[in-house]
Amino acid sequence: MRIVDALVEVLKDNESLTYKEAYLKIKERNLYQFGAKDPEAAVNAKLRCHCEGLDFPGASPVKYFTIVGQKGTRNLYALVKENQEGQIEKEEAKKKNKPVSEDDLLPEEKIDLTYLFYKNNIKRQILDHILDCHPSFFEQLVVNLLLEMGYGSDELSGRVLGKSHDGGIDGVIYEDKLGLSKIYIQAKRNDSGNTIGRPLLQAFVGAMQDVQKGVFITTSSFTKEARNYAEKQQQKSLKLIDGDLLAELMVKYGIGLEKVQTYTVYKINEDFFE
Repeated sequence: MRIVDALVEVLKDNESLTYKEAYLKIKERNLYQFGAKDPEAAVNAKLRCHCEGLDFPGASPVKYFTIVGQKGTRNLYALVKENQEGQIEKEEAKKKNKPVSEDDLLPEEKIDLTYLFYKNNIKRQILDHILDCHPSFFEQLVVNLLLEMGYGSDELSGRVLGKSHDGGIDGVIYEDKLGLSKIYIQAKRNDSGNTIGRPLLQAFVGAMQDVQKGVFITTSSFTKEARNYAEKQQQKSLKLIDGDLLAELMVKYGIGLEKVQTYTVYKINEDFFE
């Protein structure tokens, strides 16, 4: 019997348990002989690796457990229920799937959370640097980003128009070598408090004339009315990219960034040791 099998057995007879309680139940029923120096940590690791809603490097795709609440600062784990009532319980459990303490977190989870914090910090720095640059730099940046994402037939398919084009179109991507299909771009370098409203989108759509595809990119955000307007567009295909998504895409495609270090996260190959 594996640790995960022993956990399933003790949770069949108990509505929910912390990892420490689960370890004591396994030991009490002699379901598994622990050889690890820290058996409680081994139990916690198995619970979290097989817990739905917890997806981190090394987590198993097979989920037996779910978090149903807290007892003090520790998570309470229960078996996943597969009936309709259980599905509702599972959705509620996912909402509570945020640990209130680091006690239960595995090293892999701490790495994942730290990386997320670090990535968000880098995204903020990216936007700060963009705001410090000239507007023409931002126009060239967004054209380069779309080219890097695969839009256009080659690296020469993008062009900054700026003031040379009437109607406020800042850039264009030619999707084919003959330029028969185009994507118009508008780039607004605004601080976070200066949101983009519906009137600016309406002006952009009007400036697009017979071009069907447009991308509106800003370092700030869009109002709800602006997003609704873009979604309900019948004549044009309009994509909105706010500051958060812009920074996310720049990180993903390595625009304006240099890689400094890469870390590998490992997991034990259980089959190897059987």
